[in-house]
Amino acid sequence: MLKKGSKLNSILTGSCPRCHSESMYVAKNPYTFGKTLKMHDHCSHCGLKYHMEPSFFFGAMYVSYAVNVALGIVVFLIANLVFRTGMVSAFVWIFIVLVVLMPVILRWSRTLYINMFVSYDPTAGK
Repeated sequence: MLKKGSKLNSILTGSCPRCHSESMYVAKNPYTFGKTLKMHDHCSHCGLKYHMEPSFFFGAMYVSYAVNVALGIVVFLIANLVFRTGMVSAFVWIFIVLVVLMPVILRWSRTLYINMFVSYDPTAGK
């Protein structure tokens, strides 16, 4: 589906940003509560250390904020323009969608953040 080597592949699959060979996360399913953000220390294929420095993923909070705002705007527009709901109903839908997608958004944010600093290397791990 997604071509190995594209940033989108790594972001959507949660795979190592350098080699795209394995998942960065211990549990594949983001809804495995307690393990949503549990990551391997490093990639077993290319050796990339995921926690490059202490508090590396602190910056992912800003990415998460941006993703949540963008998703909230989309849900608001769909609820308000397509389904013609009232303002309160639209905000209830935003709340529901953001709560349900919270584990996925948390992972996407971390994956987006690490992909800002690490590029795909087809020779990694060989």
